[in-house]
Amino acid sequence: MKFRTAISKDASFTTRAEDGELYIEGYFAVYNSRYDITDAAYETIDPGAFDGQLARDIRALTNHDHTLVLGRTTAGTLTLRLDERGLWGSIRVNQADQDALNLYERVKRRDVTQCSIGFDILEERCETVDGVTIFHIRRVTLYEVSVVTFPAYADTSVQARMRDLEAEAQRKTDIWRSSLRRKLKGE
Repeated sequence: MKFRTAISKDASFTTRAEDGELYIEGYFAVYNSRYDITDAAYETIDPGAFDGQLARDIRALTNHDHTLVLGRTTAGTLTLRLDERGLWGSIRVNQADQDALNLYERVKRRDVTQCSIGFDILEERCETVDGVTIFHIRRVTLYEVSVVTFPAYADTSVQARMRDLEAEAQRKTDIWRSSLRRKLKGE
């Protein structure tokens, strides 16, 4: 397994104030959305990929920084739910934490509007359509959700996916060679 991140372009994060509490809310992952890896490859998250994950101890972070914890499911400061669109979350902002308040104001002003998730892939399906490789993420272990400033893959994530692309190309070559050998043997 390898730790991965996927960036949601459809986050539509909003802020909300209610009963003296402040919240940052939105979709951390949207099913069947295209998460570009390269010009020739992208991945999507299938409905059901997060099934069974919401009972885990999941943290909300800023920019995947483990020192900037915004909320946590086991503390009741991060609420996650699944619906037909994807993984939605609500972070109750710690008003005694200046970093959290600063992020709340940045989201409120729409300076920060995107998110990402940190996970391991447990099951995926790969296909090639018109020369483009598509990774369908079917099941994950979810560790964290992040409100992010720059929605871009970390180099390690791109390198990991590039290895996956190389492995897929090798698999196709192996199938072609095997088929050719069978033909040459008259099978």
